[in-house]
Amino acid sequence: MPSLTLVQAVNDALRTEMRRDERVVILGEDVGRIGGVFRATEGLYSEFGPDRVIDTPLAEAGIVGSAIGMALYGLKPVPEIQFLDFIYPAYDQIVNELAKFRYRSGGQYSCPVVIRTPYGGGIKGGSYHSQSSEAYFVHTPGLKVVIPSSPYDAKGLLISAIRDDDPVLFLEPKRIYRAIREEVPEGDYTVPLGKARVAREGDDVTVYTYGAMLQETLAAAEEAAQKGISVEVIDLRTLLPFDKATVIESVMKTGRAVIVHEAPKLCGFGAELSATIAEEAIEHLKAPIIRVTGFDTPFPYTLEAQYLPDSVKIIRAIERVARF
Repeated sequence: MPSLTLVQAVNDALRTEMRRDERVVILGEDVGRIGGVFRATEGLYSEFGPDRVIDTPLAEAGIVGSAIGMALYGLKPVPEIQFLDFIYPAYDQIVNELAKFRYRSGGQYSCPVVIRTPYGGGIKGGSYHSQSSEAYFVHTPGLKVVIPSSPYDAKGLLISAIRDDDPVLFLEPKRIYRAIREEVPEGDYTVPLGKARVAREGDDVTVYTYGAMLQETLAAAEEAAQKGISVEVIDLRTLLPFDKATVIESVMKTGRAVIVHEAPKLCGFGAELSATIAEEAIEHLKAPIIRVTGFDTPFPYTLEAQYLPDSVKIIRAIERVARF
């Protein structure tokens, strides 16, 4: 079984589905001969040709709008937006068109588009290459929002997304594109959308997270264990729809919740998790819910390390709820 990085797993998923289903096409800026800015589509142009791996102009609204038309006529387009920060010109297409076709047509038409895009900080990209704006899209009924945190999940979740009949925003944490490796099965397998993963079992505190923050959270959980605090780590994997059953089951066991994401705190996804836990399991809570997040500021360049959550900030939150 090959050992792959996350970006290699994404590439493998795309290749697997393009070989399986000739309706799958890729389009985006530099995805063809160059293979994408992070080389996620490397080698696909030479195997599948320019009719299925399409270089586009620098026009995000056009990329997504074209993908919508392709999907409505029977294709399975997988457009790439080079960075999540660049997706805003296509926001109208995504929110007002893509997400609404099934509802507007009374279920007669689906629009199976998977928009892949790298997101988040950790690469010294500054304000225009580091944003985590997943909450904008989680607020949009009709979309699915998926964020893998490991190579195995990246491949399995992306294959599931491509096979899904609904539109999916697939956010790839570029900070860990090449930071971790793990064994990834060759060929075809899927990881179900909408199902969280218990990344580490524990009894005293539950930490909920996703994307690149999983690694920081696992490091904090290991440090907490050395201090006698047993931490359960939940990797959400899918934000819309999120796995409410697993979220509630875990906090009912531990009675304490910490939520970690690198997006700003105000109206971030952690706010929805906090509200859900309070509504569904408040009688089980032994301490306030704590969020460890980015700051409510534009993403900084020189202060990136101070902005991003890390294991030090997470362990402080774990200790705080544990001793409450």
